[in-house]
Amino acid sequence: MNRTFLLVGSAIVLGMAAFAGTLLYVTGKSQPSTQAVERQPAGLVQFYSPTLGNPEAKVHIVEFLDPACETCATFYPYVKQIMAANPDKVRLTLRFVPFHKGSDYVVKVLEAARKQGKFWEALAALLASQSYWARNHTVQPELVWKPLEGLGLNLEQLKIDMNAPEFAQRIDQDLKDAKTLKVTQTPEFFVNGRPLPSFGLEQLQKLVKDELQNAYR
Repeated sequence: MNRTFLLVGSAIVLGMAAFAGTLLYVTGKSQPSTQAVERQPAGLVQFYSPTLGNPEAKVHIVEFLDPACETCATFYPYVKQIMAANPDKVRLTLRFVPFHKGSDYVVKVLEAARKQGKFWEALAALLASQSYWARNHTVQPELVWKPLEGLGLNLEQLKIDMNAPEFAQRIDQDLKDAKTLKVTQTPEFFVNGRPLPSFGLEQLQKLVKDELQNAYR
């Protein structure tokens, strides 16, 4: 399931600038910051979870995402905008919960793209083209590939790699952790282990702001 999200007035800036600065892609080897550890519920992050940003950042956003979720695609640029506005202070970790029909196929594609060092590029391309390959909340697998052209991926190798059993195991674990954490819709956000009090962009921005003030006094 995906959240219903209304874009209201001019408060939301649609034309983002390119995400500035160099962001470090972490494969799960870095340990969370002290504050994140203190509040982190069990199962919030796994060692394999893709992470973007400074591994020493004291504010840690964990997002449960379905690549076929319309609201996830809408929110993704705003999450990146929050990170760009707070360089080196905020990092993002993704967990995949493929609630929509066929979404597990897209998650496996993304995991295989990660093997080629193109995870974030593939994710951005697929979310931006979601309306093309996800129709009536159902993934059309044969349409997923065109948006990935031009990213420098070896697509033939990717189609082989996506069938690796560990990718299916990761999806199962993410779904189990989501159930433990009572995540039933996407996107769902935790900031330093704290869930949003209610869903919305303003609520996410406020929670991040509060954690930034606490962490960087």
